[in-house]
Amino acid sequence: MTLIDQLGRSCHLSQVPVRIISLVPSLTETLVDLGLGDQIIGVTKFCVHPSDLRSKTTVIGGTKNPRIHDIIGLQPDLIIANKEENRMEDITELEQLFPVYVSDIKNVGDTINFILDMNKIFTNLDIQDILSGLEQLNTISISEKTSACYLIWKNPWMTIGHDTFIHHLLEKFGYQNVFGDQDRYPIMSIEDIASKNPDLIFLSSEPYPFKESDIIELSSWVQSKIILVDGEIFSWYGTRLLVAKEYFKTLKLNLGK
Repeated sequence: MTLIDQLGRSCHLSQVPVRIISLVPSLTETLVDLGLGDQIIGVTKFCVHPSDLRSKTTVIGGTKNPRIHDIIGLQPDLIIANKEENRMEDITELEQLFPVYVSDIKNVGDTINFILDMNKIFTNLDIQDILSGLEQLNTISISEKTSACYLIWKNPWMTIGHDTFIHHLLEKFGYQNVFGDQDRYPIMSIEDIASKNPDLIFLSSEPYPFKESDIIELSSWVQSKIILVDGEIFSWYGTRLLVAKEYFKTLKLNLGK
């Protein structure tokens, strides 16, 4: 079969894949939740969910620096990649040898479409409960928003722009991204952050592991309430989204907003 991936590229498959390599941590978890764990033969070192998967498969390096030679040795019949998380030069090299499906997920709807594509490839996956949960999540829209700044890195301080999955979730669950006029992952000074005077500053657990000491440091510059948040909830598209609704509900209760 030939499937059009989320970049509009043709992914040609001569058979139903039985040897999958995933270069995308959140989609590795999703594939397992779709019942495809036994077919996964290779993952990145960042594919930490489920926790025992790396011990059962071959770790082929990172998302940005996969070991192409190891991937070739595994002879996969499908590679799952992502526009943002993986380098196009690696994708281009790998697709000369193997079918590569490239995802491009910016919102909940894109996650739903990815799962539907997987069902086209593997057929008869048990996806109804997963789709139902994601579709319910996709209908959430909160008009009254609390201003927030979401930080992903320190030295330099980095935040998120409007064209990111994190921005999408912030807005969906009632938070106005004060840097929503920016693109991608802009670098900001503490003075830039303070000038926006957000109600909240979220410090993510990944990719930079913010700690309580960072709250203390920022508190001397801003009047905002500063809290540590689970970066996987905000940035892992795929089935991790199924726990997002409860997480944000608890977050709002704890914040009182």
